[in-house]
Amino acid sequence: MSEVARYRVAVRTLCDFTAREGDLDHRFTPAPSAREGIEGHARVAKRRGEGYEAELPLSATFEGLSVSGRADGFDPAANRLEEVKTHRGHLERMADNQRALHWAQVSVYGALLCAERRLDSLTLALVYLDITTGRETVLTKEASAIELQAFFETQCRRFLAWAEQEARHRERRDTALGELAFPHDSFRPGQRDLAESVYKAASTGRCLLVQAPTGIGKTLGTLFPLLKAMPRQGLDRVAFLTMKTPGRRLALDALAILGAAERAGSPDAGSPDSTFRPLRVLELTARDKACEYPDRACHGEACPLAAGFYDRLPAARQAAVAHGWLDREALRGVALDHGVCPYYLGQELARWCDLIVGDVNHWFDANALLHGLARANGWRLGLLVDEAHNLVERARGMYSAELDQRRLARLRREAPAALKRPLGRLAGQWQSLVKEAGMSEVGEPGRPAYRVLDGLPGGMVAALQGVASAITEYLGEHPGQASLALQELLFEALAFTRLAESFGDHSLCDLARHGRGQAVLGLRNLVPADFLAPRFAAAQSAVLFSATLSPAHYHRDLLGLPAATVWREVATPFAAEQLEVRIRADISTRLRDREASLAPIVDELAGQYRRRPGHYLAFFSSFAYLEAALARLQEAHPQIPVRAQTRGMREEARDAFLAGFAPGGQGIGFAVLGGAFAEGIDLPGERLIGAFIATLGLPPFDDFNEALKGRLAARFGRGDDYAYRIPGLIKVVQAAGRVIRGPDDEGTVVLMDDRFARREVRARLPGWWAVD
Repeated sequence: MSEVARYRVAVRTLCDFTAREGDLDHRFTPAPSAREGIEGHARVAKRRGEGYEAELPLSATFEGLSVSGRADGFDPAANRLEEVKTHRGHLERMADNQRALHWAQVSVYGALLCAERRLDSLTLALVYLDITTGRETVLTKEASAIELQAFFETQCRRFLAWAEQEARHRERRDTALGELAFPHDSFRPGQRDLAESVYKAASTGRCLLVQAPTGIGKTLGTLFPLLKAMPRQGLDRVAFLTMKTPGRRLALDALAILGAAERAGSPDAGSPDSTFRPLRVLELTARDKACEYPDRACHGEACPLAAGFYDRLPAARQAAVAHGWLDREALRGVALDHGVCPYYLGQELARWCDLIVGDVNHWFDANALLHGLARANGWRLGLLVDEAHNLVERARGMYSAELDQRRLARLRREAPAALKRPLGRLAGQWQSLVKEAGMSEVGEPGRPAYRVLDGLPGGMVAALQGVASAITEYLGEHPGQASLALQELLFEALAFTRLAESFGDHSLCDLARHGRGQAVLGLRNLVPADFLAPRFAAAQSAVLFSATLSPAHYHRDLLGLPAATVWREVATPFAAEQLEVRIRADISTRLRDREASLAPIVDELAGQYRRRPGHYLAFFSSFAYLEAALARLQEAHPQIPVRAQTRGMREEARDAFLAGFAPGGQGIGFAVLGGAFAEGIDLPGERLIGAFIATLGLPPFDDFNEALKGRLAARFGRGDDYAYRIPGLIKVVQAAGRVIRGPDDEGTVVLMDDRFARREVRARLPGWWAVD
């Protein structure tokens, strides 16, 4: 089986492609986490005797197809090859097609092992380890080398036509990208510098942190050079990751400008005169937004798009890659044409598309799809992270969890008898925790009693593990009793206990009490660097870009960027004359001065509006502050048109708010700093001519942020800066950045707080601002 390979595939990918059939079945079965899986494999290996070979690398080539992977374990003395699978609950619930897939995997490994060691036969074993009980269930069968080789060749032949198509696609793609030209006659000011920095980072395999101003075309300026670098650097995939849905749209628009959406047929479909760009683009969408039947369970007995999913998948997959451009609408169209689930078709196509546009969680979350695929398939992947100034907070959320006492109380009232005891133990731990924390006070609406705990409450974690095991066991025996309340408590318990396994100085545990029986236990990440560093290391190159990434050390430290990370700041194309920046040092927006600040703030808004009527945005630290200022302005100046952001504003209302900033109109919009209208919106020209910012954007000086400050000071020596000043001023600069969006824009920014006049604060404002 030794020959030159034209295409490489992992054993798992090969078997997923050739051996899956039947229904999609995501009936409630809480799968072990990646960490639990690794620990389970290690537990099995430790139980085996001397000479046992764990994580055995195997590979072979058949007719130009290189197949490789790591077998879980081989016992030479027993001549037994093992495939280890961790699970929860009863094995009887495992679908037949899932078991068949496992046999396929161990059979392919068996063929590779027999060929490598010249074995005549082999015992194949599926070892199912229940991570809750530690019990092993072992299924075995004997197989000759001839049988295994025949099975291996059959799987390879099923995959070969696809592999040859993929190899041709890769050649066409790389040729086309090598010839890709910039789509405009010239670069915008600063855009060439950005593009050159991205290309150099991709060429050297380094991480780049680049601050680039609004208006230079950052999306196109990062996508174009990385696509150009793909063939020369041997990149398999590019991932463009965003914080919000509008960022995905911008990326897709830029790709369309580059010609990725152009097609008049497909070379893969046999159209020689096609204008198709050989670049497959996939937009990944959240499951709740992609689901066609949100009221139905995700298995073949309940959902028509899950029934026979794997039987119809080959035709849907072929049609999708032939289409090439797979934004949300196009992907949905292909899926429904073939009667399969759009969301899970997208998950499958992430394996086969060249450029994936999606949320940052697809790479950085604990169970991230793209990171898992990159590891399994050995991809060289280039990473682009848009609006990267938000990644610190987003990553903290990914590695935090909460437990709500009220959820337990509701469930206990209706829980089945089999769960009464473990739920009772958990209730007892809640009472002990509140008592030990010294929280006799119950708090009040909007202001809960709060404590930062000294560490993880071990008794609570143990009780949670017991509840998770009990619910899993119960649902294994009563699959039809998987109520929403039961599932929610289980997922909450699993999320908390999984994070508890890696608890350290990067996180803290806190307790908030909103009332009697209304406590919330939080495990909150403070320093995401410990979790993100391996993700950056797994990427061939990574580019993080935003208009507000200064100072570089803040993001290097908190994100865990590699030591060799390069910092670049692209010069602004804007002139100081375009933006009038004034500081009202006579105003204090501190909480104790809020009432006194309202009159001068209203005078400033009205005065600026009178001097130059047009569209303005006024930003405040909270809705309460916003509402007070709005009421005072309406009372004193009822002739000035106003509109305001509201609590829990729906998407339609947000769209209507922005639509009010129409050319030729005028008025003042009131918004909260750090909210939906403080970044990520584009109101060029006369749609916005000024912004008032009545806050430094500082997080509240409460127990949590003081604990955060202490932890960051201990680790990085920059407590105040990292907990308060830098995050606050990033929000301020983002909000101010709404005003000047293009070379012809002119506007005004008024910073209303005496602290803006301090030297250390002014030093962090953009250098091109001429501050009065």
